[in-house]
Amino acid sequence: MFPRFLSSRVQQLTEATSIALAQQIQQQAIATPLLEHPIVTSYVHQGDRQDIPILLLHGFDSSVMEFRRLLPLLAEHHETWAIDLLGFGFTERPPGLAITPAHIKHHLYAAWQTLIDRPMILVGASMGGAAAIDFALTYPDCVQQLVLIDSAGFAKGPSGPLLAPLAYLGTEVLKNPWVRDRISKTAYFDPTFASADAAACAALHLDCPNWRQAMVSFTQSGGYTGLANSIAQLVPPTLILWGKEDRILGTADAQRFDQALQGRTAAHQLVWVERCGHVPHLEQPAATANAIHQFGAIAAVPSGKPAGA
Repeated sequence: MFPRFLSSRVQQLTEATSIALAQQIQQQAIATPLLEHPIVTSYVHQGDRQDIPILLLHGFDSSVMEFRRLLPLLAEHHETWAIDLLGFGFTERPPGLAITPAHIKHHLYAAWQTLIDRPMILVGASMGGAAAIDFALTYPDCVQQLVLIDSAGFAKGPSGPLLAPLAYLGTEVLKNPWVRDRISKTAYFDPTFASADAAACAALHLDCPNWRQAMVSFTQSGGYTGLANSIAQLVPPTLILWGKEDRILGTADAQRFDQALQGRTAAHQLVWVERCGHVPHLEQPAATANAIHQFGAIAAVPSGKPAGA
């Protein structure tokens, strides 16, 4: 059975991993400092508490469904969570609450306190990578390791906020099925991954209340455009995982992350995923999971001490 808060689009899912993850989405009211009433927050949880937990953060205009192939692989060895960020996915979009990076971070911290409340491996994909960076800079004690998958973070923003009419026009374009299909095909190295099931996964949250208002609010906030100069200040060991054929962000930013993190005492590593576009967690989930597991074992060893010593 699918959760009642999912729209009828859920019946369009055909891939077993998509159906299974959609059936596992839960919601919990999370108290935050943002509002007097709690915010109903969507998440998926698999695995047990025997090892360090992993938390997955999705990209722009996406949801926990983005991790339908990766999450089960990680959950074989780790307690694994995926959470819909404030303003995105199936998490409640309270009317009148601005969707800004600061509010996303406050909500995420409250969700972490409520659901996890112990140091974690924080994994962010695309815009979720920028959200993960922002979180790790503010709450370094909460993040034992950081994984950035084709991450945003070096983008420069506009000189001023986007006018509301233009922002609303942008949402009309973004909701267009043809536009979404073109974006999906561009995101993959192998365009056959841009299937009807993938389109249904990517559109499932579009029917949520206040989707358009939240997209406009986030766009007008400028998004994650002020992180570039702070990336070198990241404390946790950091894995940079990047599709070798990324046509959304390109590959230059992978090198920029690598260079920015040089000279820290914490470990960091750049891993290229071959024959892969912007979404390694969807196109090469096994390779992505293996890289996260292997880096986790390396980063867990104190500096200068060989593994197994």
